[in-house]
Amino acid sequence: MKLDWKEVVKPTAVLFVICAVVSAALAGTNLVTKDRIAQQAEETAQQSRQIVLPEAEEFSEQEGYYTGSAGGETVGYVFETEAKGYGGTVSVMTGISAEGSVTGVVILSHEETPGLGANAEKEEFLQQYQQPAPEGGLSVVKYQTPQEGQVEAITGATITTAAVTDAVNEAIEQYYAVKGGA
Repeated sequence: MKLDWKEVVKPTAVLFVICAVVSAALAGTNLVTKDRIAQQAEETAQQSRQIVLPEAEEFSEQEGYYTGSAGGETVGYVFETEAKGYGGTVSVMTGISAEGSVTGVVILSHEETPGLGANAEKEEFLQQYQQPAPEGGLSVVKYQTPQEGQVEAITGATITTAAVTDAVNEAIEQYYAVKGGA
């Protein structure tokens, strides 16, 4: 059987044109929405900073963290950290007061299992972190009432709990580095 060049070139040219048109449409969409997406991401980050450090009236970006202030006084710090979870990276924003207490934790992104690891986003879980920030960091406990310096694991999602706690502990470590250098 002999192939005719038209049988090969014609479908190839049609596919090439379709791919070029779709690529141009995607590039155009990206160009049009890029600034809006960046603006939305910044607004979300600002809202998250306000949630984790509610006493702050304004935030100033430092090298690797934010300083929150009110009335010209530093009221705390906000750190963005991440750790390896069950399904992937868990990104966390942590607020720590100038006195050394965790004031809030927000999960920025995660790839954890829906229904189990995703429970880490629930307010009742995240409120556990609002306590004095021990220099050695927080620890995870299972099947017992947590004491100060401890966080109770989510049933069926211990790895996710450990990831969030590791990210918060990294923020605590950065806090003590900032405070030590201040």
